[in-house]
Amino acid sequence: MSDHDQLLVIVDPVARRSDGESVRIAKDVLSAGAETKICLPDSPEEFSRALARRGSRRPVLLGDDRALLRTVALLHRERELAEGGLSLVPIGAPDALELAHALGVPRSTPAAARTVLEGTVRRLDLLVDDSDGVVLGDLRIPGGPAAPKPASAAPTVWGTCRSLVRTLVRPAPTALAVRTHRLRVEADGVLLADVDTPLEGLTVRSAGGSATVVVHPAAAPPRYATARTLTVSGPDFRYRADGRVTGPVRRRTWTSRANAWGLTLPRD
Repeated sequence: MSDHDQLLVIVDPVARRSDGESVRIAKDVLSAGAETKICLPDSPEEFSRALARRGSRRPVLLGDDRALLRTVALLHRERELAEGGLSLVPIGAPDALELAHALGVPRSTPAAARTVLEGTVRRLDLLVDDSDGVVLGDLRIPGGPAAPKPASAAPTVWGTCRSLVRTLVRPAPTALAVRTHRLRVEADGVLLADVDTPLEGLTVRSAGGSATVVVHPAAAPPRYATARTLTVSGPDFRYRADGRVTGPVRRRTWTSRANAWGLTLPRD
């Protein structure tokens, strides 16, 4: 990191509320190693204004996956992703940091803050859809909300008895029901599946400048393809991108963009 490098440290409000101690540690490490300007936005609008007014300062985000996605989406809409790189210190609940860790950002707060100061910017691929949305990691179709976890409670004698009775009287399952979907899938104009072929779903990931597509027919082996552009259409469907569910939509096209954005990661 250059002696003249200046940082704009944007602290997501969720990070401040959920883990103020980690925020303090990150700020201390960053301030000890570089000239920093700390910004504490209280709303998405203030977050956007702070990012837009960064000038020559390198943006450093203290927050979770949702804050990272919001930042990349803002820079994409402003057509500023090609300029420099973004740095992240992941702060939040473990299940809200899965994307950051999958991208290679260190898990511990001190290590992530030191990576901001000592790491290197690596260019990463991006999926951009026809509504100007972005996908940093995995895309899955269809997507649905995660099943809510039951509230934890201490086991009781009556609860154990009821559970045992349900187990004894429940009929043995004959087969697992698999929900299928009728979608038209085209990769670079090549038809991979049509609405007359039931699908369990498909998965997409952008890497090496192309999207790797895996189609899962209901009664056939998976089909694999690589393409720059993927179009999915059919009856209303939802999709899960970077853990977020979007839809329903009837048609969506994604385009893979190589080396579209930069993230500071540890040196090899």
